[in-house]
Amino acid sequence: MRFLDQRRLLVEDGLLATVKAVVLTVVVLVTPGAGALDLAAALAGSVVLVAWRRAPLVSLFVSTACMLAVDVHVQPGPPAAFPVLVSVFAAVRAGHDLAAALAGVAFLTADLAARLADGGGSAEDLQGTALLVGWFVAAGVLATVTRHRQAYLEEAERRAAEAERTREEAALRRAGEERLRIARELHDSLTHSISIVKVQAGVAVHLARRRGEEVPPVLLAIQEASGDAMRELRATLEVLRDTDGSDRETAASGLDRLGDLVERARSTGLPATVTICGTRRELPAEVDRAAYRIVQEALTNVARHSGGAAAAVRIDYSGAELVVQVDDDGMADPEAPPVPGTGLLGMRERVTALEGRLRAEPRPGGGFTVRAELPLVGGS
Repeated sequence: MRFLDQRRLLVEDGLLATVKAVVLTVVVLVTPGAGALDLAAALAGSVVLVAWRRAPLVSLFVSTACMLAVDVHVQPGPPAAFPVLVSVFAAVRAGHDLAAALAGVAFLTADLAARLADGGGSAEDLQGTALLVGWFVAAGVLATVTRHRQAYLEEAERRAAEAERTREEAALRRAGEERLRIARELHDSLTHSISIVKVQAGVAVHLARRRGEEVPPVLLAIQEASGDAMRELRATLEVLRDTDGSDRETAASGLDRLGDLVERARSTGLPATVTICGTRRELPAEVDRAAYRIVQEALTNVARHSGGAAAAVRIDYSGAELVVQVDDDGMADPEAPPVPGTGLLGMRERVTALEGRLRAEPRPGGGFTVRAELPLVGGS
């Protein structure tokens, strides 16, 4: 966009220089006594206006010198002052007030001297010089107003940017404070409750073994699940307390722990199988976590809603994306799809954040499918 603006300004400046050159060419050609040098000077003084925005001092000095030569030699009238007026405006707008004033005084003085030498100082000559003085003053005033207006706009933009930065800093500070508050609440409530579950399950397992009884698989699953919940809760608390805003998470929730996750599901009575396709490789951390969480949530939903159904987990490493699919053979009906709960919404948010695709729906032959396709851009 900025390149297009610069190109547009260059075209406008070129058009201005062309118009000035054409006008002065006509004026010089019809002025008695004008020669090739006068025409060359007029063209040079006009063409240099192409640089009036980017090099105002160059435009000022060249146009003033060239038009002074033309004006003193052949007296073409007010058109000779046009390039100098544009250059004076450019110089004042750029803050070169002294240079612009000296150029204007030099041109007006030379013009007045040429008029006096040629016509003897008639009222018409003095009136023409006075008119030029008015034009030069008007050009300087207009340039000064333009410069101050531009400075005002730049200051307004700077203040707006500063205000936006301040608002962002305040928002980040409030977000950090909220993260710490949530971390405290989780620590004070969930940590205590999960610790009690873990301790009670451990005591029950110990007593059963001490009495020589077989420990129920469900009790072992509770003990293992509570331990995993404590580890993941600690990892979540570390993320929430990470005041620099980075999104760090421990390796407690990656596909390297997929086996433990499936074994825990089996210990609760859920038949589950795992199929790995392709060569397993290191994944981007966000993809690794998302894949683990999707399998975790899908298995949890099967255990809750499918009434003794079996689950099949498939991880496909082939291609440029990781495909995670969990199928069950439950009684889900394609004609009555379930209302998405918090778990499915969380899956969709994770996949969308990675610019992937998620399909979670009943299968035509019965059962339910969760399929996530996660791009591996940035993976190792």
